[in-house]
Amino acid sequence: MFLKFARAVTTLNHWIARTAAWLILPMFAMLLIDVAMRYAVGRPSIWTSELTQLVFGVYGVIAGGWLLAERGHVNVDIFYGAYSVRRKALVDVCTSVLFFLFLAVLIWQGSSMAWESAMKMETSQSIWNPQVWPVKLAVPVAGVLVLLQGIIRLVSDVRVLMGLPNDEAVFGKQASDQPAH
Repeated sequence: MFLKFARAVTTLNHWIARTAAWLILPMFAMLLIDVAMRYAVGRPSIWTSELTQLVFGVYGVIAGGWLLAERGHVNVDIFYGAYSVRRKALVDVCTSVLFFLFLAVLIWQGSSMAWESAMKMETSQSIWNPQVWPVKLAVPVAGVLVLLQGIIRLVSDVRVLMGLPNDEAVFGKQASDQPAH
C-alpha cells in the first residue's frame, strides 16, 4: 500500500517538475519581448517584468518535491559525502526533525498567507495590478508536495537502516548515488 502511495507521490512530483520546467520558455519570451519593446518603442511594457516575476515565484517553489526525490537540494557534504549509505541514512533520519519542523511552519504560515490573500483577492498594487494570490497559494501547495516526498525519503532512510532494499523508482536516487565532493 505504501509503495503505491510513494510511487504516486514521486510520479506526481516528477510530472509537476517537468511541467514547471516548461515555464522557462514563456519567461524567456516575456523578457525578450520586454527588451524588444525597450529598443523598438523606447520603453518596456508594463506587464512583462512583473508577470515574469510571478511565474518565476511559482517556478521556484513548485518543483521542490522533485528535487527532494532526486536529492538535488543544496547539501554541505564536507563530512556527509564520505559517509557510507547507512551513515547517510542515519544522519538524514536524525536531521529530518528539523526538515519536518520547517515544513510545518512553511505550510502553516504559507496557508495563512495564501488564504488571507485569496479572501482579499490581493493584487500587486502596481500599474498593471495582477492577482497575486495564486502565486501565494503555490507556497503551501509546494510545501505539501515536499512534505509528502519527505515522508517517502524518511521511509527510504529507515529502510536503509533496517537493511531493506529500496526501489529507486519509488524512493528516488539512493544516498550512495550522490557524488562525493
